[in-house]
Amino acid sequence: MAETKKRNLGRGLSALLGDVGAATPTVTAPTSDGAVAVATLEQAHGLKSIPIETLRPGRYQPRRRFDEDSIDDLVASVREKGILQPLLVRPHPEDAGAFEIIAGERRWRAAQRAQLHEVPAIVRPLTDREALEVALVENLQRQDLSPLEEADGYRRLIDEFSHTQEELAKAVGKSRSHVANMMRLLALPDSVKSMVEQGQLTAGHARALLGATDPAGLAREVVDRALNVRQTEKLVNGTLKPKETGHPQPPPRDADTVALERDLTASLGMKVAIRANGGRGDLTITFASLEQLDDLLSRLGK
Repeated sequence: MAETKKRNLGRGLSALLGDVGAATPTVTAPTSDGAVAVATLEQAHGLKSIPIETLRPGRYQPRRRFDEDSIDDLVASVREKGILQPLLVRPHPEDAGAFEIIAGERRWRAAQRAQLHEVPAIVRPLTDREALEVALVENLQRQDLSPLEEADGYRRLIDEFSHTQEELAKAVGKSRSHVANMMRLLALPDSVKSMVEQGQLTAGHARALLGATDPAGLAREVVDRALNVRQTEKLVNGTLKPKETGHPQPPPRDADTVALERDLTASLGMKVAIRANGGRGDLTITFASLEQLDDLLSRLGK
């Protein structure tokens, strides 16, 4: 039975959710007063319209950071079209009458900002291990996790639920070598992990740095020199040329162009950039406020 569930998880959420994955999608749309009108309620499959205040964030949510800009975009979509994909929840194990979100926390956050009162959700009595497995798989399938969030999710499944790497690979539909390589990233110093989380380094960069005697120092050099993964490997092995970088060096700028930029910036009180190429080019003026823009337009009009 356990092996069947793990294989099902590897094939995706629809296998775990049974017939709901193949059922006609439930579409909800906000009414004029902000309430939610649920077009179809398939109670037989555990699909319910749940008051938004009874939902709680998942304790096994593998994502540690949420992109606020992407949530803002989702809010606009929710206001116009409602929640198109139900959340997956379970009865909260410690809060009677409440539900814990297993998959769909971004949709829940967006629904709150859109001032919806209810959201469609599939209710399943999942165990703690199943909750973490499903949350991890759901995010992996949508490629929503950073490398370290993915690695930490694997670690939790092994440490908290006694998975082997082989079992874990089957559960999430990945190869055992992929799971092992991702988990190795957790051995990096915190400063290097921070660079990965901020997008300064890729997972490939991080794996190359694992064999370094000073990964933190080399990571800073990788970022400063904009090295690619192959160049990072050379850096770790000591075969990278001193002046080699990840991008070609720009040609020296014309002194007259630089002087003209400086004079225009001083005259306008706004940063001016000039990019010239063979007698043609672009002039960019950066303003810090609408008042500055109004002043510039007024001066140009005169």
